[in-house]
Amino acid sequence: MHVTIIGAGLGGLTLARVLHVNGIPSVVYEAEESPTSRAQGGMLDIHDYNGQLAVEAAGLMDEFRGLVLEGRQAMRVLGSDGTVLLDKADDGTGGRPEVQRADLRQMLLDSLPAGTVRWGHKVTSVEGREVTFADGSTVVADLLVGADGAWSRVRPLLTDATPEYTGMAFVETYLYNADTRHPAAAKVVGGGSMFAPGQGKVIFAHREAGDTLHAYVEFSRPLDWFDTIDVTDPRQVAAEFEDWAPELTALITDSDTVPLLRPHYTLPAGHRWSRVPGVTLVGDAAHLSAPNGEGANLAMLDGAELGKALAAHPGDVEAALDEYEQAMFVRSTETAADSEVLMESLFGDNPPEKLLEMLEQN
Repeated sequence: MHVTIIGAGLGGLTLARVLHVNGIPSVVYEAEESPTSRAQGGMLDIHDYNGQLAVEAAGLMDEFRGLVLEGRQAMRVLGSDGTVLLDKADDGTGGRPEVQRADLRQMLLDSLPAGTVRWGHKVTSVEGREVTFADGSTVVADLLVGADGAWSRVRPLLTDATPEYTGMAFVETYLYNADTRHPAAAKVVGGGSMFAPGQGKVIFAHREAGDTLHAYVEFSRPLDWFDTIDVTDPRQVAAEFEDWAPELTALITDSDTVPLLRPHYTLPAGHRWSRVPGVTLVGDAAHLSAPNGEGANLAMLDGAELGKALAAHPGDVEAALDEYEQAMFVRSTETAADSEVLMESLFGDNPPEKLLEMLEQN
């Protein structure tokens, strides 16, 4: 058996690594031209109940521990007036160590045999298990795995479901050399993450490596609302927070990058499909949902669990795929339900109090 994986994100690379550990060959086809051709996003908290299980299955726990940024599990919750409602230190026992996404991806890439990832292979069509790339080349897969994200080219082989706008989007900003150049914003964020929820809007930020603050200014708005303002202008975005504390709005107005709009999309709740021979999905291709802190963790666990299932059922791919999918459907549905609770705590009535209540219960 040879496994063809479309997409060199965390889910696809974890699958390739677990397959390699178990002596199963695979090739990963990725549209990007190189590992560094696109920014890989910010920080990820890798949880002890899913993401770290995938790291263990990949045999990379020592390498993973070397990537952890100490102190980043600290958390603050603020009111819109800047009042500190929660200030939780990182005592090292939270079970959600923070790493940079790019470092985690590179760890996985470094763990694979040379040539496993084929860069610059953008998929243009998939017919059955034959994949056609933009350069005209094709590959026919024994087992085809779509690890190609929200707008997966492989997904239509299994289901007609397509992503829909969730009603939420965030505007992303970065502040560099924060302690010296942006001290007020650095102080309000603290050493880890900071949430400032409001009615229909949230300012969330965390401290990344290299004295960088990465902020996500989230809005609960119809998609066409964003056409009424210029989201690339920090002043127009900050105008939606005119009565908020200036140290919070500084995360918008002091941005060292052009603010970037990122609408959130989701597949239908409880999305699943009937077994199709020789094809399956992992990560966002399988169960896209609004950002909830679980997406990368679930993608990695998907990859690990699929790899383990294939290793446990040599010669019976369909049994392995069925075992993997049935478990994956359950955990992704449960996570989506938890995400609804989180969104309600952030965007519902009395959001600071709701968020604090949810954090106390967890």
